[in-house]
Amino acid sequence: MERLSRRAVVGPLLAPALFGIRQRRPNVLFITVDDLNTRLGCYGAPVVTPHIDRLAGRGVRFDRAYCQYPLCNPSRTSLLTGRRPPSTQVTHNHHWFRTRIPGAVTLPAHYRHNGYTTAQIGKVFHRGRDDEEAWNTGGTKGSEGEPITAEAQKQWGRTADRWAAIDGNGEDQPDARIALGAVSLLRTLARQGKPFFLAIGFARPHAPLVAPKRCFDLYHPADMELPADFAAQPPGNEWPFRPNFDLFATRQATRSLAREAIAAYYACVSFVDEQVGRVMAEFDALGLGEDTIVVFWGDNGWHLGAKGLWSKMTLFEDSLRVPFTIFAPGVSGAGGVCGRTVEMVDLYPTLIELCGLPPARDLEGRTLAPLLRDPTASWDKPAYSYLTHGARGASVRNGRFRYTEWQGAGVKAELYDYQTDPGESKNLADSPEYRARVSQMRALLAKADKSSR
Repeated sequence: MERLSRRAVVGPLLAPALFGIRQRRPNVLFITVDDLNTRLGCYGAPVVTPHIDRLAGRGVRFDRAYCQYPLCNPSRTSLLTGRRPPSTQVTHNHHWFRTRIPGAVTLPAHYRHNGYTTAQIGKVFHRGRDDEEAWNTGGTKGSEGEPITAEAQKQWGRTADRWAAIDGNGEDQPDARIALGAVSLLRTLARQGKPFFLAIGFARPHAPLVAPKRCFDLYHPADMELPADFAAQPPGNEWPFRPNFDLFATRQATRSLAREAIAAYYACVSFVDEQVGRVMAEFDALGLGEDTIVVFWGDNGWHLGAKGLWSKMTLFEDSLRVPFTIFAPGVSGAGGVCGRTVEMVDLYPTLIELCGLPPARDLEGRTLAPLLRDPTASWDKPAYSYLTHGARGASVRNGRFRYTEWQGAGVKAELYDYQTDPGESKNLADSPEYRARVSQMRALLAKADKSSR
């Protein structure tokens, strides 16, 4: 657990100075996208995302941000409680944090308890695993769900493993309805004149990959580049691999089909970008840019054929690295890019410092405010991620290396050097010349494990 430092205690007193003289605390616009990896224009990918790119250009874009668990519910729970999975004990989509850490105060609940109007629309917490204490508007009753049966998983695989270009403008799609609802909420909240926390959760590019034909027309499958280590299927069913699900769950990925799937994923990303643009257009029309923090983030990464993998649920970079941008007027410089390694659990302490709220208990992240002021500032904190797949996996990423341990039948380890091997093709854990590095990274894992108890 993170002790309350003097900085944390005095932070609320200093927050107005961060924003300049102000009469009230800043609003928060909190935008999340399901299963979105870093294939965005602002991250250098050939994907049409002008609105997300523009938002990233208004604040600081974090180039090395990592989720704490590569699955929707555990990842969102970790970010929204400010605790890593060993503390939340949430490692599956049917788990509910209230049955495991009943006294936790979630990020939106902390805002509500401190006088903010809180509202949500779309998928913020995982569906059915909400925090009803957190919201003045929106939200659902949460509960522990039943584990998914093998037959239900097979049925989902048949439903999810497809893509389709639909006719029309897409206004009947969930994300378009979410964007319209968010625009309406923004208008209402702005009229009230009281600080607000508005959370918006978009559904695509979660499978199945469905978007209007105009978005599919942006991408020609023949032009899609396959990863250098593309394979028809993963090499095995044990760590660090697993069978595919969502996409290519019941069939092999031919090179032709893989290109179609990548194009469909990009089409869905462009459709979501349009919806982000609608929200931000209203945001600007209402004049909220001077006193509203805007956060944009993805809940986990997504494989697109590298190593034969599709979807999430690995401890490789494609599954763990997420898009992450913070626009904090008066604090973050426009267009800043931060290359430091950060984790999504850092967002909770960051926002409450920026808004001058009282410190919260039991947070395991560190405020990113110094990196918003100076994206090149010194930063030695690594990022931790976890996964249970037969064995229990724990992974730590610093500026150059990732080290992962799998504990089940014995201990198995992975070490990758991203300076020489960005594609994670060579496991260095057993190389004698990396013995000291393995010991160092193992110590970091042990430190995080101790702090979570």
